[in-house]
Amino acid sequence: MEMPSRTALESIMGELRKAMASIPDTQQRLMELSGTAWSADRTVKVVVGPRGQLVDLEIDPRVFRRPDAHALRSAILAASAQAVSQVVEKSQELMYEQLPPEVAELRERFQPGRPDPVARAFRSDADIVAEREAGRG
Repeated sequence: MEMPSRTALESIMGELRKAMASIPDTQQRLMELSGTAWSADRTVKVVVGPRGQLVDLEIDPRVFRRPDAHALRSAILAASAQAVSQVVEKSQELMYEQLPPEVAELRERFQPGRPDPVARAFRSDADIVAEREAGRG
């Protein structure tokens, strides 16, 4: 396996230094993210904050004409999952913007098949719980 040239490594290190210097700005931008999603029937609107926490929930009063707790629960959970996915995707994009593309290439080259640490860091709670449940099965 061929090692990258010294010049290439110095360039990558320079890019990483810039990324490190921009961490406070990146953290601020991450904390400003939100996700919004609607249920399939448009009766539930969910807004989540930067960490996927529920910050707003709107339920159309029409839902209460034919009360169905299970359907309402499903609509809220589905919309929440979509909103969290939006925040996770935006967060990952923001982080990838900060890293030089060569970092991913080097990681894949020298650690093939290992999970992407950025994607792993931004897994949702639902993903983590599902992984735990799958490990028990």
